[in-house]
Order: sequence, then C-alpha cells, then structure tokens
Amino acid sequence: MTHSPRHYSRLDQFFIRVDEALRTLNGKTTIAARAYPAEHLPEADLSPAEKKHIAGLMRVNQAGEVSAQALYHGQGMVSRVASVKQQMRAAAEEEGDHLAWCNRRLAELNSQSSLMNPLWYAGSFLIGVAAGAVSDKCSLGFVAETETQVVNHLQRHLNMLPEKDKKTAKILQQMQADEARHHADASAAGAIELPAIVKKLMRLTSKIMVKTAYWL
Repeated sequence: MTHSPRHYSRLDQFFIRVDEALRTLNGKTTIAARAYPAEHLPEADLSPAEKKHIAGLMRVNQAGEVSAQALYHGQGMVSRVASVKQQMRAAAEEEGDHLAWCNRRLAELNSQSSLMNPLWYAGSFLIGVAAGAVSDKCSLGFVAETETQVVNHLQRHLNMLPEKDKKTAKILQQMQADEARHHADASAAGAIELPAIVKKLMRLTSKIMVKTAYWL
C-alpha cells in the first residue's frame, strides 16, 4: 500500500520553520549523525591566550554553520523541484553535523556561541528564501558560491591555528572536505554563476560576521 506525500498548510509550514530555527540556535539540541572527527585526539597543552584565540575562530565557524542551516532551510522552503529540495535537505543535515562539532569544540574550550546567532540566522534565512524565489538554479548558485568562500575561509583558519592543536584542525579539515563536496554537488545540479557584485556583497557580509563573531 502506498501513501501520498503529506501536504502541510501554511500554518504547519510556519511552525516547522520556527522549530528548525529554535533547534539550530539551541546548541544543546543539535546532535551530529556522524562521529566527532577529533574524538580520539588528545587535547594539546594550550595557553589561556591560545584557547581564547581558538575559541574565537570556532565561534566564527559556529556562526557560519548557523547561517548555513538558515540558508538551506530558506531555500528548501521555496524550492520548486523535488530533487533540489532533497539536495538542500541532505546538505543541511551535514551542516548540522558541523554545527554540533563546533558546539562541542567550544564547550571543550570553555567558551560559548556567538550572541549574534539569531541575527545571522534571520538574515541568511531571508537570503535563502529570496534566492530560491528567483529560481532553483539561482538558489544552487548561492550554495556553490557560499561553499567556495567557506572552503577558503576554513583554510585561513587552519593556517591561523597553533600547530599543536590537532583537535580543531581535524574538525576544520572534515568540514572543509564536506563544503567542497557541497559546492561540487550544487554545480553539477545546474547552479548558475552569480553576478560579480553579488559575490562581492557576500564576501563583505562574511567579513562583518567574522569580525563580530570572533569577539561576540
């Protein structure tokens, strides 16, 4: 016996989106489907200054993962093609792993997430909805460009880590590999090349978030 897909009312959709946002912003409810990359690595002998610096980097990455979740949630909500919806859902699940890993590393460093996360989530969700409303190819274009910028950003953070901090490095390396694959998947699915001005605005927005989330 086959069952037809369930159709949600607009009110149902609203509460689903609210639930997704609350789960993303509440780190305690984010559970990774995959193993923690740094599970069996020993903690390095870090100075207070090094811990503070690494925590700042991970707070930036955690804020980035909150934004990624919001972007995929917004895009998935308005996507017209079932295969694109599924791709967004699968990518969001992997970004959820990243978020859980960042949350755990921050806890290990006795630090906390960015106080600005609700703002990052709201802004990225609206961008996702706007991109998806234009077309699925535009939405995929945002994914491809976002992931390109994130891969480069993670490499910069890897270069900024103390060499002895193998735990954080292992987490960022796995995240970087996943993001590169998300870029490739979006490109293969028909992502369009975004205008240069849009890419520039995305980089500017990213810089603002990086500088803010490092401290807040």
